[in-house]
Amino acid sequence: MLQSFEQELKQYFKQHQIVFDDNSGSFKRLDFGFGDSKSKRYFSFDVKEKRQRYATRNWPTEIPEEHLFIIDDLAARKILAYAPNSGLVVRDNIRRKYFFFSVVDLYLMPKQRVNREIRKNVRSVKGKWMTDLRNGHAYDSLAEVFSGIEAYLDSREDIFLNILECYGEYAGEEVPKGGIVRRPEHWTVDVEETR
Repeated sequence: MLQSFEQELKQYFKQHQIVFDDNSGSFKRLDFGFGDSKSKRYFSFDVKEKRQRYATRNWPTEIPEEHLFIIDDLAARKILAYAPNSGLVVRDNIRRKYFFFSVVDLYLMPKQRVNREIRKNVRSVKGKWMTDLRNGHAYDSLAEVFSGIEAYLDSREDIFLNILECYGEYAGEEVPKGGIVRRPEHWTVDVEETR
């Protein structure tokens, strides 16, 4: 039987002597956090597993089942609350792969949202995101996942402050050109009218 992803991560942190915060028992916080908050290198992330194939007849999407991953809308919003140093790590138990989504990827990538009916004590709905695992960064090992997180932290300033074009290349999306060519005189007008 495959060890739970949470247990695998706890074991990884301990084996590599990485100091970490375990919030996996909390519904309000992201599952794990590690790094140095003073240098803005502290990173929080939620962990999820794809344990079995989805019955695609129940989910209205064009995403091939092999690449489909469904997460709660609320869980995704919780990741946003910890931005910019946050993300999602998924272990696909079927393909034995790991996927890392920075908060930026998670919010910019194409997705389909649905409300799934639930019946517990009262009838209600729960928001779900149907996402494409190809829009995450795929890895074969946890060591590669942590290298991916470090690469994200290293490029964070560029992602949030310097890259002018649409960020990311995502499955199911083509970013066309639009508008007119911007020229220096346009910026002069913008500054004069807004300052």
